[in-house]
Formats: sequence, C-alpha cells, structure tokens
Amino acid sequence: MNDELAPQDTAEWIAARVGSLGASKIGDALSRLKRTGDRTKAALDLMYELAAERLTGQPARRVNPMQWGIDHEDEARAAYAFLTNEPVVRVGLIPHPTIPHAHASPDSLVGEDGGLEIKCPTSSTHLQTLLADAVPEDHLPQAYWGMACTGRAFWDFVSYDPRFPPGLQFFVKRIERNEEAIATMEYEARVFLVDIEAKLAALAERYAWEAA
Repeated sequence: MNDELAPQDTAEWIAARVGSLGASKIGDALSRLKRTGDRTKAALDLMYELAAERLTGQPARRVNPMQWGIDHEDEARAAYAFLTNEPVVRVGLIPHPTIPHAHASPDSLVGEDGGLEIKCPTSSTHLQTLLADAVPEDHLPQAYWGMACTGRAFWDFVSYDPRFPPGLQFFVKRIERNEEAIATMEYEARVFLVDIEAKLAALAERYAWEAA
C-alpha cells in the first residue's frame, strides 16, 4: 500500500476527488443509450458535474443545493442590481388578477415593467446554463406566470454561482412577455383549478363535509 495516498474521508481525499472520474461513477460515465448510442442523461449530468468541479475547485456533492440557494439569493440580487443598474424591489405574494386561488411570488420586481427570477443552482446546472446561453426551458413557465400575475412586460432570469471564476459567476437573460403562452397557461390553470373544485365537491357530497 502506498502511504502517500490520502485516507478516505479526509480533507485531502475529498480534494483529490474533485473533477476526477472515480470507480463509483465509471458505470454512469460509460453508459450510452442502446437505440442511438448517445450518452445517457446520467453520463451527461456527470460530465457537467466533473467539469464544474474543475472550474470551482469544490466537490459538488458536499453542498446542499436548496440551502446554497437560500444563502446566496440576496447576494445574487445585489449583483443583478449593480450590474444592470436596474431598481429592484422585493415583494410578497401577488394574486392573479382574474383567477382565484392563483398567485406568483416573484424574487423581485424590476423598475416599472419587469420582474426577476433568481437561481443559485448546483455548479453543474450553472455550467449548463452558461454553455447553452439560454434560460432553461423548465423555468420559462414560472417567468410567464409571474408576468401573468403582475402584468409586467419582461422577466429577467439570473443564474448565480460565486464558486466560478470571475466572469463566469453571473448569467442574466431577459424573457419578453408572450401573450399566447400566458393565455394558454391561464386557460390550463383554470381547468386545473376547476378539477380541484370538483374533487372537493365530490368529497363534500360523500362525507357531508363543507369546504372552507
């Protein structure tokens, strides 16, 4: 046995693993889809994770993503305000103007016409956003719904990771209001909420229970 090798679970061992492909993940790294031969999602996720670890010098799996986002949201908001020179106001819950039991809770409102969605994601997710140079599609509905509830004309999406080198820490992309997308979402939301009412009515009928 080589005495120079770092014992497991020590700080040296953790640091040595950063950005390195280990035995526990080799199966994911080499996995490909049988039909096309393309890399699997597990392989791609691992690729971005290891690349992000090399950029940040930190182990991705030692960080709680939810707590990381909570801890750094204010920092990201301040960076946005500084870099864009936009007035930013924190707000609470904003009800939808015409749909009962529907709302948005924007991270901030921007000036007279905008809103702000802040993400402080895992480093691998931040890296993917930088490389794509686009708002991740799964965040678009949240932005459009924010505009639906507030009547605002645009929504800025921010991805922030201070672990990255300078110049790569902050990503912002503007999402313009899309009336067609918003109208579709509002229609589907109404249908969804009607279904909730129907389930509550059925429950009340079966158990002689009165909904609040």
